[in-house]
Order: sequence, then structure tokens, then C-alpha cells
Amino acid sequence: MEQQYSPRRFSFLPPVIKNLLIINTLVYLSTFFFRGQFGIEINDYLGLHYPGSTDFRFFQFITYQFAHASFDHLFFNMFALWMFGYVIENIMGSKRFLIYYLVCGIGAALTHYALQYFTLHPTAAAIDAIVANPTLEGIVNFASTHKFSVSQYSGEIWTSFQNFQNAFRDLQLNPNDHAAMQTAVSFLSDYKEYYLNLPNIVGASGCVYGVLLAFGMLYPNSYVYLYFLVPIKTKWMIIAYILIELVDGVFGMGTANVAHFAHLGGMLAGFIMMKLWNYKKIV
Repeated sequence: MEQQYSPRRFSFLPPVIKNLLIINTLVYLSTFFFRGQFGIEINDYLGLHYPGSTDFRFFQFITYQFAHASFDHLFFNMFALWMFGYVIENIMGSKRFLIYYLVCGIGAALTHYALQYFTLHPTAAAIDAIVANPTLEGIVNFASTHKFSVSQYSGEIWTSFQNFQNAFRDLQLNPNDHAAMQTAVSFLSDYKEYYLNLPNIVGASGCVYGVLLAFGMLYPNSYVYLYFLVPIKTKWMIIAYILIELVDGVFGMGTANVAHFAHLGGMLAGFIMMKLWNYKKIV
């Protein structure tokens, strides 16, 4: 028999789900405290930076899952976790569910940065080539094909970028201007570090998408109410999420700065775990 699905109250939540909700909320609130009291953006430390950048730390594969960029980001992730997660934890057990949750988050991060590699690595390699063998032609080629990710709000690198632009103009007038070449090369070396440090993902979305995938695999024919109004079978909802994320990721549609392929990576990691653990459809 097909059944409708509705979440339980907070007091009935199993321990991992309850603690995840509390920890994520506390981490989000702490961002305001550290920013106001110390001028520290803790998401810069907890968020996951590109592996190979100077800001990257291995612990960020875990900590990024508990940091969020905005209240909306936190609310929708925690709402979905509350709505679907307690069922999965009750089926898997707390220890296995926690492993599942964290692995989905790690899978999401690995998928995101595996794809980011194809954007970031060519730029870093081009800069390395210029630093190793500085030529006006190399700088011209790089400047004409790369859109510099700096603005007046970028901090010290903005001043260096302005100096680079002046040096670039001087080199075009006199390719033998050694001081201008040194300024240009020095900026590009600093810019490489800055550029690789820019990506910083935060949020439990990859984990939550893994939880949604698990729920869809276990209860494919259960009905949920989309936007509390439209009844839809779980399996169709999950397929719709996958297609939306895939289209948004490929064509760059949807909300800016959303790691669409990370969401898909969380689902992929969840799918692999569900198959390895041999979970079967319940309803």
C-alpha cells in the first residue's frame, strides 16, 4: 500500500540527527560572534579550500559540512535533514548513519573539486610557465585569455593588480624593462596563490542530498508534499532533483555560487554506500 510521509517532532529525533541540527545551528551562530568580537570569518577556516592551495587543510573535508553561508542555506539543509534523516538513522542505526552522512559529504567535496581541477589547474600551470620563463608574449597571452578574479574589495591583491597593469603597459612600450617584468612576475606568483585559495565550499547540502537519495531508494513509492501542496512520489522527486542539478551544473543555470556537482557527488557517494550495505526498497 502506498503511504504518505510526514516528519516527526524534534523530541522524537534519534541522537545523530538531533546533534547534527544543534551543531550546525551553533556553528552558524558562532560566525556572528567571531566576526563581531574578533573580526574573524570562521568559514574561511572551516570551509573546504581547493586541495593544493595554501589555505587547504585535511580536516576541512569534515568541518565544511557544518558551516553555512546564510540563514537560508542553513534552514533548508536542516529542514530536509529533519524531515527525512530520522527515518534513515532509525533504519541504519546511529553509528552507520553518521558514517553514511560524513561519507556523502566527503564524496560531494571530492566530486566538486575533481571538476574544479579542470578550471584551476590550467591557470596555475600557465602562471608557473610564465614565472619560470618570463616573456612579454607569455604575459600577453595569459592576460588576453584569463579574466582576473580581483576587484577593489579583494584586499591587498587589488593594489598589486593595479601595479601589474601599470607594469604590463610599460612592458608593451619597452619589453626590456626589467623592473616592470619583475613587478609583473611577482604579481602573477601572488595571484596564483590568491586564485587557488578563492574556492571555498561550505554547507551540509552534499550530505543532505545523500540522505534524500537514501530515502528515495528505501521508500520510492511514498508520497511527499512538494512545497506542502503537491503530492509526488519520492522516486520522481529524487529523479527531478538529479536532473535539475545536472542541468544547472552543466549549463551554469540556477543560483550563483551553488556547487551543483557537489550535490550530485553526495548522491553518488550515497548510492554507492547503499549498494555496498545492500539496503533494499521498503515501500
